[in-house]
Amino acid sequence: MYEKTFPNKRFRHTIQFLEKHIPKNETILDLGVVNPFTEIMMKHGYKVENTTGEDLDFDTSTIEKSNASVVTAFEIFEHLLSPFSVLQTIKADKLVASVPLKLWFSSAYRSKTDMLDRHYHEFEDWQFDWLLEKAGWNILDRKKWTNPTKKIGIRPLLRWFTPRYYIVYAERIVEQ
Repeated sequence: MYEKTFPNKRFRHTIQFLEKHIPKNETILDLGVVNPFTEIMMKHGYKVENTTGEDLDFDTSTIEKSNASVVTAFEIFEHLLSPFSVLQTIKADKLVASVPLKLWFSSAYRSKTDMLDRHYHEFEDWQFDWLLEKAGWNILDRKKWTNPTKKIGIRPLLRWFTPRYYIVYAERIVEQ
């Protein structure tokens, strides 16, 4: 269904991971505005609502008001100054989240034209795990994949072997 090119490879891995852990009868709050992956989730039978573009560092009201049983966050936490606060605000018991991994051979992403499209964080897998655990989440599954490119050079070659994306399925830690 999806070719092996970016972003299709990312979408293919993400929907397969989501389907592995989240039944179609669950309701999903997807952090971020409606996007091509929102449409993919809906085509696969998921009921999805999105946040509306508000700055989640300042306004978590959509998250607080949501009755969704699952929150998804695909490449959103790296754009937030304080993902910890957002993670604590989530009422749902299930979380599927992905982040781009920090690459030792490439600097953090920063758009030259869009001041909001920048990464405050690019995580190593253990850092993202630690953030989730500290915010009250228990990681039950995880996966990484590469982001190959057809460009020529040392960095494009390294992208064939170095994982770029990291996705986790986590459940809220129940306090006793």
